[in-house]
Amino acid sequence: QVQLVESGGGLVQEGGSLRLSCAASGFSISAYSMSWYRQPPGKERELVAGISKSGTNIHYEDAVKGRFIISRVNAENTLFLQMNNLKLEDTAVYYCFASSHASPSDYWGQGTQVTVSS
Repeated sequence: QVQLVESGGGLVQEGGSLRLSCAASGFSISAYSMSWYRQPPGKERELVAGISKSGTNIHYEDAVKGRFIISRVNAENTLFLQMNNLKLEDTAVYYCFASSHASPSDYWGQGTQVTVSS
C-alpha cells in the first residue's frame, strides 16, 4: 500500500523551529521528485519547496527562502523540511507530495498541522 506519512508538526512560538518528516512506504522516493506544500487557514494549497530525485536541484518559494531547508534521504525513503525562524504566516497544514514523469500516479500525504503563535 502506497503511503506518505508526515510528522513533526505542532505548536511553536514565533522565531522557533520545527522539523517535518515525510516517510514513504509502498514505493521508492528515489524515483520521484518530492515537494512540500502547505495550506494556510482559508487559503488554497501552495508550494513551499521542491527537491529533485537526486537532491541536486532544489527550489524554494520566496516566502520561505533563507528560513526553510528541504532535504531527502533516499536510502531511508524519507523527505524532510527544516523550518527555522518561523513566522505567524507559516501557520498551515503541511503536505508532502511525490511526483514522477515516469509514473501515472502522484502521491500526497495526509498533512501535518503547524501552528505558529505570538
